[in-house]
Amino acid sequence: MTLNNYIDHTLLKPTATAADIITLCNEAKAHSFFSVCVNSSYVQLVTSQLASSAVKVCSVVGFPLGAMSTQAKIAEAKQAVIDGADEIDMVINIGALKSKAFDTVWQDIEGVKKAIPNTTLKVILETCYLDELEIIKASELAVNSGADFIKTSTGFGTDGATVNAIKLMKSVTKGTTVKIKASGGIRDTKTALKYINLGVDRLGTSSGIAIVTGGNTKDNSSY
Repeated sequence: MTLNNYIDHTLLKPTATAADIITLCNEAKAHSFFSVCVNSSYVQLVTSQLASSAVKVCSVVGFPLGAMSTQAKIAEAKQAVIDGADEIDMVINIGALKSKAFDTVWQDIEGVKKAIPNTTLKVILETCYLDELEIIKASELAVNSGADFIKTSTGFGTDGATVNAIKLMKSVTKGTTVKIKASGGIRDTKTALKYINLGVDRLGTSSGIAIVTGGNTKDNSSY
């Protein structure tokens, strides 16, 4: 698989305009990225822009805090799929995990997956807020609740993907079909290859063009 096929070309800034999203879609088509990842309100626009291409549509859900009710996440995920999303990236209930309310965490994930059973579900752990044991526990809960991917970060926390977090996540997914997505702080080819060589299957980044061309990004966002 070539480098461009790993990339979810991402724009999640609150100030993103419709024109920005259209530019994002055109970039994704030009570079044959795997998907375009946006906030759910833009899924219909992205779906229309990518209709004649092989680029997938990805929507975040419960983003970026993960602190919404499960029913709110379910409703957002279902609407995103109706609007054309092929994949959903949902944020776990981080506070529930840190409270050791593990039933709440898995029911949150399972509720979304059951609502969209035929759609790829990536579960964002937001590893910057978790210690090692919490990363392992969150990974286990996501895997056991039907996640297709576990993902490091929103890009809006205090840090993004790290080698240590990926290794911990890999220790849980070993022997399963669950894949890993690294996101947050991936802005150049060297960093992208570092995570691919660790065994991740997808990269979330707003710096996809710089990554595939070996250039430098002008985007200073954490994503």
